[in-house]
Amino acid sequence: MVSKYNVLTIGDGMITMDPIGKGPLRYVTHFERKVGGAELNFAIACARLNLNSTWISRLGKDEFGRHIYNFARGEGIDTSYVYLMENYSTSVNFKQVNEDGSGKTFYYRQSSPTETLTVEDMEEEIFNGISLVHLTGVFMAIDQRNVDITYRILEIAHKKGIPVSFDPNIRLKLWDIEDARRAYERVFPYVDVLLTGLDEIELIIEASSKENLESFAEKYNITELVIKDGGNGATLYKGNNWINQDALKVNVVDTVGAGDGFNAGYIYSYLNKRSDAEKLLFANAVGGLVTTVKGDNEGLPYLDEVENLLKNKKEIER
Repeated sequence: MVSKYNVLTIGDGMITMDPIGKGPLRYVTHFERKVGGAELNFAIACARLNLNSTWISRLGKDEFGRHIYNFARGEGIDTSYVYLMENYSTSVNFKQVNEDGSGKTFYYRQSSPTETLTVEDMEEEIFNGISLVHLTGVFMAIDQRNVDITYRILEIAHKKGIPVSFDPNIRLKLWDIEDARRAYERVFPYVDVLLTGLDEIELIIEASSKENLESFAEKYNITELVIKDGGNGATLYKGNNWINQDALKVNVVDTVGAGDGFNAGYIYSYLNKRSDAEKLLFANAVGGLVTTVKGDNEGLPYLDEVENLLKNKKEIER
């Protein structure tokens, strides 16, 4: 079924190298190649939920870039604004999984192909027919020029009356918190839906009480402030009211990509005008299903899988 809603996002696509074994990477000899990137994960998640999904990006004109491009197209994403760039290498990251299950990620995204994007590339025609623009702090952190591109996108969205969702998705390996705060201060006034982790909002405003969060949302006129808290569920502040929704009980295997899936689930419900409680429940279901499969986006569910999970939950509660 073709959706009447079209979601647009912009960001880097990466090759993710997942270790076959555990322990420090200097001792790991075998890896499995996968595809990752916060914004790309979001675009994939939206497409699997039957939203029309448009992704703006630049990839290296190399084998990895071609693989990501073909992968995105195979997921049904509109790649009309994705180009393969000469003399650039596609970004790569390597994951390390320790014996206790904890891990690290090592990024190799210096001179990312996305640095060839310019403010002038953000033409107003790109935004025709777009129902919502989703942005993240990851794209902004890669290069200072991306901050200016983000501001241009926000200006166009505001001019065209397109709602904006934003996930700070702080990457302190890419920039420091002071730079992030300064950049976000110019973003927040344009944001309709803020999707943030509890730890991230604490870093940004250096507080986490309900009173501080309420003041923050009111200061920037953020209509829906959504706090993601992993296994503890999620909370929405909207219209002077707080709504809580517990996480669904699932067999957690890998939490990578759960936040991106949650975002897509919330935006799907937002565009389809579901109730506030339903938005949180649906987003929790998407995020929860992601954690049941190892990988960045392998666990992102299709719409019928989410609906089946929620249907079974209701039947059990009866």
